[in-house]
Amino acid sequence: MVTTSSFGEVLGNGALAIAAYAVLGVLLLIVGFYVIDMATPGKLSKLIREDRNPNATALTSAGLAAVGLIVAASIFSSGGRLQEGLIATAVFGVLGIAVQTLGMFAFDKVAGISIRALVAEPTLQPAAILLSVTHVAIGLITAVAVI
Repeated sequence: MVTTSSFGEVLGNGALAIAAYAVLGVLLLIVGFYVIDMATPGKLSKLIREDRNPNATALTSAGLAAVGLIVAASIFSSGGRLQEGLIATAVFGVLGIAVQTLGMFAFDKVAGISIRALVAEPTLQPAAILLSVTHVAIGLITAVAVI
């Protein structure tokens, strides 16, 4: 027997999915921000808002963009199954944040770039651009692995 859904049901389910994924995505971005904050010397909110540090801003923005890529890929790969998709997005999001953080520490060691020294600089440094692109690349790699 084939069941059909009314337009209202489809619209309601779609709105519920959007709201649920949006809430989860924002929560993962908040977690990502605090993980980046813990991995960065100094308080990120102060470095960005008060000190207007371009290096801390670039690294944080790239890290959050990477989390967004991972969340979007997780949602895409859910195949429309809301409950499973939310669980997978939460797991992949947290795992992606962890992998991204570990990858940045490893890259920092290999490239010999001190994040501590970098965020102490008042002007945008080439190393901040390099690490920012690395953040996004790690996020993209993780996101494609989810798909």
